[in-house]
Amino acid sequence: MAMKAVRRRKPHRIQIFKDIGSRAFAITASCSFLLLLLLWSLLSYTEAVNPVFLPKPHVVLAAFIELLGSSDYWNHIGVSLFRVMSGFLLACVLGIPIGILAGTFKFGEALVEPPMEFIRYMPAVAFIPLIMVWAGIGEWAKVLLIFIGCFFQLVLMVADNTRRVSQDLLQASFTLGAGRWKAIETVLIPAIQPQLMHTMRLILGWAWTYLVVAELVAVNSGLGYAIMKAQRFLNTEEIFVGIFVIGLLGLISDRIFAFLNRRLFPWV
Repeated sequence: MAMKAVRRRKPHRIQIFKDIGSRAFAITASCSFLLLLLLWSLLSYTEAVNPVFLPKPHVVLAAFIELLGSSDYWNHIGVSLFRVMSGFLLACVLGIPIGILAGTFKFGEALVEPPMEFIRYMPAVAFIPLIMVWAGIGEWAKVLLIFIGCFFQLVLMVADNTRRVSQDLLQASFTLGAGRWKAIETVLIPAIQPQLMHTMRLILGWAWTYLVVAELVAVNSGLGYAIMKAQRFLNTEEIFVGIFVIGLLGLISDRIFAFLNRRLFPWV
């Protein structure tokens, strides 16, 4: 009796964790944007949604071109960039060393992580009254709110990055005669740098999400202010423009981090 031939199953084109190639990735990403645009067009041009609440794409595009031709709007963009980058960089300067301390030593973990875990569940918005008391209503208040939104998460993520460094690398450095601080300087910090860059990239995204909240605090400039001002007059197309500009700036900063990560750490 002849044995029945076993048919080999053809592998799926889309596999778990398998790379699909840069071209296929770019095409898929473009299609996802086109799909969103198609859905928006369908809802707005058929007026399934009131145009006051969902303006048509060409109206938003016209408002986008008009606003970007205005020096006032560029001033709003510049002010928002300054606030986001100041809050983000302040969080990095203070948070990264503290995170490394917490991830390297158990004493540091016991000292740092419990309060950080406690505070990170407190919404940054709840700090607004306190921030106004501490820092007034000037620029520092906005920067401080973005800092609070980023700092506690950053410390915990850097501590986790540090703990993921291979013990074998550290033991090898000790075998070669390195002391505790030398091992941190020459093994631990270089080893966490690729993942640290990825963590900073994520935290910068959060900084952009806190921008609009920060610009609710007694402001007369910034993209958040421009969005709130448009909301008062029901200029939804200008609200869309503000949201898109924040999204574009966030996407550009994200791509810069991704580019730097590939350039500085090509082996990752």
